[in-house]
Amino acid sequence: MKKSYISVILFVVLSFICSSIAFAADDTIKIGFNIPLTGEIPKVGEESKFAGQMLMNEVNAKGGVDVGGKKYKLEFIYEDNESKAESAVAVSLKLIERDQVLAIVGPNSSKQAIPAGQVANDNKTPMISPWSTNPDTTKDRPWVFRAAFIDPFQGPIAVDFAIKTFKAQKAAVLYALSNDYSKNLAEIFQADFNKKKGAGAVVAFESYGDKDQDFSAQLTKIVAAKPDIIFLPNNYNEVALIVKQAHDLGWKGPFMGADAWGNSELMTLCGDDCKGHYFTTHYAAAGAKGETKEFIDKYQKLYGYQPADVAALTWDAINVVLAGIQNAGKLTGNVRKDREAIRNGISAIKEVKGITGNMKFDEQGDPIKCAVVVKINDAGEFEFAESVCP
Repeated sequence: MKKSYISVILFVVLSFICSSIAFAADDTIKIGFNIPLTGEIPKVGEESKFAGQMLMNEVNAKGGVDVGGKKYKLEFIYEDNESKAESAVAVSLKLIERDQVLAIVGPNSSKQAIPAGQVANDNKTPMISPWSTNPDTTKDRPWVFRAAFIDPFQGPIAVDFAIKTFKAQKAAVLYALSNDYSKNLAEIFQADFNKKKGAGAVVAFESYGDKDQDFSAQLTKIVAAKPDIIFLPNNYNEVALIVKQAHDLGWKGPFMGADAWGNSELMTLCGDDCKGHYFTTHYAAAGAKGETKEFIDKYQKLYGYQPADVAALTWDAINVVLAGIQNAGKLTGNVRKDREAIRNGISAIKEVKGITGNMKFDEQGDPIKCAVVVKINDAGEFEFAESVCP
């Protein structure tokens, strides 16, 4: 009798726990993050995670996301892709198959986003990269989107700015051979500069390998070619080394960079060597206004430093996913059906107001948005120089 009574109690308790878990799952939207928390660019992953955490906490504090009159809490799952392509693929598979997320934010770097995008597309799971600018990330992949402009837009902006601001007739390029982002952007810059200033106007086109720390051989050739400007489409950690070594070899001219410069750790690593130089990017933190400034102030208060473009782009990317979910109208609880509804919902977006600019999406899932050129001022801030729109 006693055993039967205990069994009944246990059955009721377990049933309650199971029903509670099911209820929690039914009322939760799971979104995965495929980000580099370790490896070559851990600060990029950190800023994506921090921006995600800040947004999730704000949304959940207000009761969650309203989808068809029902409130859902957000649950974000952060996975480390170690800044490696093969790890990004493994992370995508884990998030899709084991964690059953409805959508994935990231990877950020094109080196990881391109192979991970193939996995997401093959498995019919919506993915949005906040920071990847290589066209191959989204090309012919209807399940993959991005929050950043693409390199065929960014490259010519750098060329035009260099010609206009520095009266550049000759240019040199140093890029990372195994990085899809760096290589593609270098080639776009070279082709556009040669087109505008004549064949052979790019007087040096040098590359380096994975994990290289010494760039003196390439820089010696570049300095000897006497360019008017050096273009560096490289990650911030590599930029700091390259710029310092170029100065050691006697280079006194300007550098022009791209959006992978725009990290909060750049000035810590580069210091005075990077001041006075320019790069194309997604927003300028110094002098920001309105909702962009509100985001920067909240982030800085929470985490103790000014957010770089990847944090702002992550914020915008998540909001694109949430807009897609709301466009879906309802969630059924069937992961496959809901993923498809969210993908269709993102595709149906007419415009999203982002803190890095308003976004409309083309047929490839790429946003039509403006870019900015920023100057690294004497205080080490990323200061607005000009805006260029499609």
